Amino acid sequence: MHIMIVDDERIIRESFYYWFEKSGHKVTTAASGNEALERLGQTPFDLLFVDIKMPGMDGIELLAQVKEKYPETLVIIITAYGSIESAVEAMKIGATDYLLKPFKPDQLSLVMEKVAVQQKRQEEFNYLKGRLEKITRFDNIIGQSPAMTAIYEIITDVAGTDASVLLSGETGTGKELVAKAIHAKSQRANLPFIAINCGAIPDTLLESELFGHRKGAFTGADRDRKGFLEVVGGGTLFLDEVGDISPKMQVDLLRVLEEKTVTRVGSRTPVRVDFRLITATSRDLEDQIDAGDFREDFYYRINVIRIAMPPLRERRADIRLLAEHFLKKFCHETTKRVDRLLPGALKILEDYDWPGNVRELENAIERAVVLSRSRALGEADFAFLRPPPSASPAGPSLREMEKYHIRNILEQHGWNITRAAKALGINRVTLHKKIKRYAISDQQPSPTVDDS
Repeated sequence: MHIMIVDDERIIRESFYYWFEKSGHKVTTAASGNEALERLGQTPFDLLFVDIKMPGMDGIELLAQVKEKYPETLVIIITAYGSIESAVEAMKIGATDYLLKPFKPDQLSLVMEKVAVQQKRQEEFNYLKGRLEKITRFDNIIGQSPAMTAIYEIITDVAGTDASVLLSGETGTGKELVAKAIHAKSQRANLPFIAINCGAIPDTLLESELFGHRKGAFTGADRDRKGFLEVVGGGTLFLDEVGDISPKMQVDLLRVLEEKTVTRVGSRTPVRVDFRLITATSRDLEDQIDAGDFREDFYYRINVIRIAMPPLRERRADIRLLAEHFLKKFCHETTKRVDRLLPGALKILEDYDWPGNVRELENAIERAVVLSRSRALGEADFAFLRPPPSASPAGPSLREMEKYHIRNILEQHGWNITRAAKALGINRVTLHKKIKRYAISDQQPSPTVDDS
């Protein structure tokens, strides 16, 4: 536990310091309220012992500011017998307990036992609160904008049916989360949910993955293997980027949907299957039908219910909720104590257009948390979210926007091709091609904006 002793008397600070250090705690001291606030702004603390009477800012004023800025930090008030009324006032403001001078070591031990109980209760409360939020937010889908409220209603309506659902929208808008929410609220919830990214699997391999194969069906097929259409066993099959599959595969899947049977590669024996199909695409399937790249009959079969996911720039009211959610998530994962977003940071986030949508926002918050050295994220932590320079009076071209966005994601992931490709929603081969096409290099300076 990280403890700070705030007292203007040196002997009190030293006594606490040696007692807590001997008990295995990390201890810091401060001689005034202002010094304590300065240290709190630099380093997270679990517990403060604060003298109620100090020159300048007294203990009550310091307590009020701590509870406002760092609500999870516990505060114990130190007071003399003649100031019991002030101690009671401090408890009303939010102090965990108070300690009367002069005190004995066993009294200090008793107070620390109370602190331990308080921390355990807070952890239990946070856990239950998180569970409740997960239930009410449709399995981690976060948003209160009218667009998201409408989607929640559709999820509720379709979850109880077996109708095929097509989720459309830009990469990073949360299509898989919606698919999982539909599954979680359906009668198939206790059965498997299997997600397959069709754009990341070659067509020949996708056939084996979906339909399975018999031993000896092809080189390397050393045993019989069930495909995902069998493995899903009454659950939900989610095919992401369904627009990437070949016309032949579309025909095969259409037959499975109509006959509810699957035949493994290398076999002639059909097997009965039961599953609910949810598909997703970031492409315009109608355009693909016009171009002859997507079968119209298959399209109508998977497009019984259509849910269009709005891009993040069209639901800016949700950006703050999402940012705070990701902040808590990455603070927990990194064990860093970054507990709030400053107004300047929120303005940057709300003004940015987020071409990578929610996934890009998540990556931006993760980067900011990892690199932050304070307890609050400010404008400087999101300086990398600069708009690309305009190449013409009409603004940047689509090519320039894509080049800038790819480079931005690569920088966020330390030029790790695998992670960057996943964040962009494309495979490694496609990302390599785009890097080569745009001549993107980690030696290039990041674009800047001329504010003159």
